[in-house]
Amino acid sequence: MVGLASDATQNTREPGDWSGVFEVPLPKRKCLMRTAVLLLLAAASPLAAPIMARAAEVQITSEGPVVEIGVSKSVMAKPDIGTIGTGVTTREPTAKGALQSNARKMNALIERIRAAGIRSEDIQTSNFNLNVQYAHYNNGQEPRFVGYDASNQVTVTVRDIERMGAVIDAMADGGANNFFGPSFRLENDATQKREARGLAFDEARTLAMDYARRAGFAGVKLLEVSENVQSQVFGGDVPSPIVVTASRKDVSPVEPGQVATTATILAKYEMTR
Repeated sequence: MVGLASDATQNTREPGDWSGVFEVPLPKRKCLMRTAVLLLLAAASPLAAPIMARAAEVQITSEGPVVEIGVSKSVMAKPDIGTIGTGVTTREPTAKGALQSNARKMNALIERIRAAGIRSEDIQTSNFNLNVQYAHYNNGQEPRFVGYDASNQVTVTVRDIERMGAVIDAMADGGANNFFGPSFRLENDATQKREARGLAFDEARTLAMDYARRAGFAGVKLLEVSENVQSQVFGGDVPSPIVVTASRKDVSPVEPGQVATTATILAKYEMTR
């Protein structure tokens, strides 16, 4: 029980002294649940004490043994959105030349991506680099300067994953010389999260009941539960060069497969008679 001191007690305190205002009994039990309680004190005048906060500890007691269960459950579903990364790397004798060359080719690539039906808000710059390049030798010869490499990459969201192959081909036709991905996910996985959470919770209780019966108890009482829900994204993220030698009539095959939504819960149960 949490109690407040009487007005008489409060009036005898020095400003800012809040010791003893809260009296929180602490039962001598092993299973605890802690909650932070924030007390906001409104200032009645400019001379009032500063706003203070005190933490109160709330404990849930257990009479019997406690079993802690961790369970993970996954729900598979077909993805409905995909991402693919692409870009252009150029090399020129000067840094300015590398940047200018890269800008021309990258602008052409982005226009080609837009022409393939991708909205501007679904194209996002993900990486930009300018580096000096040297040729290195194993015979002790000094490294030789070969130029500057400028690299610009974008991540493209494809909302109609049936067109992922056609978008990749459009990127190649637009001058892209590196790709990374694709990856796939669910745009809204709320349904899958609820299903995975329910499966994990039911499994945790079933396991707790099994332990209780094996230990000679009749049932269990939930004391505490926490969860972690993750949506798995399938796909690669390592950039890989690509060389286009001719126009292709066939669309690049892309198979999205399925993605997993996983709920992991940690539950504590008290064994009851």
